[in-house]
Amino acid sequence: MKLLFLGDVMGRAGRRAISDRLPRLRADWGLDFVVVNGENASSGIGLTPDHARLLLAAGADCVTLGDHAFDQKDMLGFIDGEPRLIRPLNFARAAPGRGARLYPATGGRKVLVAQALGQVFMKRPFDDPFSAVEAVLKAHPLGGLAQASIIDIHAEATSEKMAMGHWCDGRASLVVGTHTHVPTADAQVLPGGTAYQTDAGMCGDYNSVIGMDKAEPLRRFITGMSRDRFEPAAGEATLSGVYAETDDRTGLATRVRMIRLGGRLEAALP
Repeated sequence: MKLLFLGDVMGRAGRRAISDRLPRLRADWGLDFVVVNGENASSGIGLTPDHARLLLAAGADCVTLGDHAFDQKDMLGFIDGEPRLIRPLNFARAAPGRGARLYPATGGRKVLVAQALGQVFMKRPFDDPFSAVEAVLKAHPLGGLAQASIIDIHAEATSEKMAMGHWCDGRASLVVGTHTHVPTADAQVLPGGTAYQTDAGMCGDYNSVIGMDKAEPLRRFITGMSRDRFEPAAGEATLSGVYAETDDRTGLATRVRMIRLGGRLEAALP
């Protein structure tokens, strides 16, 4: 199976990159399943229903969220009616939506998608992500109903993301980190057969400070004072993410590549 995971969509520039590029990528690369992290797609913080529909219409089979899952309040009433959206497994117990689902892919196959929030350096405490993911992987082992499984670990610490990759090795097709908006250069197939990258990066304008227009972050770092609100950078976006191929029989990865298309960070195609 050919899988594509695209990192945090950042504001209008990121949405535009998804709309412009993803439909052609699906066709040109023969993609079987696409996941997009959309938690910063609306003004750089959260996701509105309209912008969720845009990402899905562009070709995402599933959109994952993150710690800003419900910062756009309309999402509270929208997510239960849109099963293609995934919020973190270990978010507040009373939160609407689900943290893992099985989705149909091409050829009658099924893909499990789950997301968990890290605990290290996060602004609020979340439940243990490892036990949350463990329960989902036990319920949906590769070779059963799921021909592939994708885990989005939305976390600050690279060490915590790496630990999740090794924790899932041999039991998931792809484990990919999100949240920090900077792509890491460690795409690899782990010893047990799980494709892994510590952070997928963002789909946004890299002439920025992690996707935000540079002026206000620089002012705050240099002076310690704020004057304006953060605004997403509006230049040409780079589409950043991870491409993986899996064996349908085992569900394990046979190939993985980091993806960077357009903007300032364009790299080689798969």
